[in-house]
Amino acid sequence: MNTEPQKVLIADDDAINRDVLCELLQPEYTVLLAKNGAQALERAARHVPDLVLLDVMMPDMSGYEVLRHLRAAPATEHVSVIFISGLDRPEDEAAGLKMGASDYIAKPFNATVVLARVALHLQLVRQRRMLEHLANVDGLTELANRRRFDEVYALEWQRARRTGEPLSLALLDVDCFKQFNDLYGHPAGDRALRAVARAASSHMRRPADLAARYGGEELVLLMPGTDAGQARHVANTIREAVALLAIAHAGSRAAPYVTASIGGATCEPAGGESACALFEAADTHLYKAKQAGRDRVVWRDRA
Repeated sequence: MNTEPQKVLIADDDAINRDVLCELLQPEYTVLLAKNGAQALERAARHVPDLVLLDVMMPDMSGYEVLRHLRAAPATEHVSVIFISGLDRPEDEAAGLKMGASDYIAKPFNATVVLARVALHLQLVRQRRMLEHLANVDGLTELANRRRFDEVYALEWQRARRTGEPLSLALLDVDCFKQFNDLYGHPAGDRALRAVARAASSHMRRPADLAARYGGEELVLLMPGTDAGQARHVANTIREAVALLAIAHAGSRAAPYVTASIGGATCEPAGGESACALFEAADTHLYKAKQAGRDRVVWRDRA
């Protein structure tokens, strides 16, 4: 999880208010400043803060309008917003909360109250992100889970269709894993699978690369913008790294240690092949790798 200071955007046309809030929050948080609504939206889009302290009454654009724009943009639709306003009637507060603000602080504000409410809402942000992270992570291997893979695969497929870049995908299966569990027990199997997962993820080095657990002892490796030669090299490096773990496996028909078979395929989505067809091609080539004796990579270069 990210350990950098959380970001707070202060949007207020009053320079004194901005300075006071900045001085109050800067020791603990990264503070961004905006003096009007347009600047607030620009900085929110560029930096995606964790929390916005938003003045309701600003000359160019009201805080309500800024909030509407924030909620309409995918990058900022979930950013928490606290209104800070001189309008202290209950109906004003209710209006802000109905629009999606997380809280409402009346001016003149009390420093202790501001600090406490900012801390509370940023804690909620951290908890929400932790839950989102856990929802996308496989509990055993700590790789991305199948749900996360499906999401990323759909996004990368569409990106590759737009850019015309190649997309490579591989399936990795731990050889004779049932026999390993039968011989050494499921706790040992879990340890072996975690070790294989670490070996695989450590060689997925491009920012967009993704290693995920697809199910059982099967991993999926997604390599956007990677041609067949590069992807095959990565897959072979991972296969060798698994063998170098030297985890004893007396029940394997491939080697006296744990090995992996990998089947992969590369295509250019703009060429007409479907995402489902690419996945099926990788699965077919995994089967070929296992039929050919396991502990090998079999790759389809193009559709």
